[in-house]
Amino acid sequence: MTVAQLTTRNLILFDLDGTLVDSATDLFRAMNISLNTLQLPMVTEQQIRQWVGKGASKLCEDVLLNLLGEVEPSQHQQLYAEFLEVYAAGICVDSKPFPGVIDFLDYAVRQNITLACVTNKPQKLAEALLYELRLDQYFKLVVGGDSLEHKKPHPLPLLHCMDVLKSNTKQTLLIGDSSNDIEAARRAGVDCIVVSYGYNHGEDIHDSAPQQVVDDLRELIDH
Repeated sequence: MTVAQLTTRNLILFDLDGTLVDSATDLFRAMNISLNTLQLPMVTEQQIRQWVGKGASKLCEDVLLNLLGEVEPSQHQQLYAEFLEVYAAGICVDSKPFPGVIDFLDYAVRQNITLACVTNKPQKLAEALLYELRLDQYFKLVVGGDSLEHKKPHPLPLLHCMDVLKSNTKQTLLIGDSSNDIEAARRAGVDCIVVSYGYNHGEDIHDSAPQQVVDDLRELIDH
């Protein structure tokens, strides 16, 4: 039996980067522009794809650790500030929804299921990216990595969405791409489906023992 059980859901929570949107190329470009400004070495897009998903601050930390072997606080702050500025200015050059995403969002809306976006990306950047891709219209609520006291894998962002949007654990589903999403869902007591194509810190998503993995969100649509 599919985990989705969409007829029983009134709320679906979505991760953003790696689940809804392939944003790694824009993140990669912004990071290398920022590193260049600070006269630091470059990183590869493949590295960025492995490091995305735990928020912009952690991304900058992983970059510095890889390049320099240590993270010096003032340098981290400098890179973080530069990166946020550069990325905000070019947030949607190459970023695009993954195949099947729009079809699934349209389907969920037709089924009168409320949708929310729960990401570790800073909220303003998440909202900007959704707006640029015209995905903002689908979501009643966007919770970023800096919106609350805790971010995923802490369950608070999921519990917050259920509280605000009047849903319970049985009626809520999380769709994500990483071990962070799986852990957050487990801790919040909600079902979780993950996509196979996302960013999972360079690890095989199956190693996190997800309830279900799909290659395309259209697999969840009842034809």
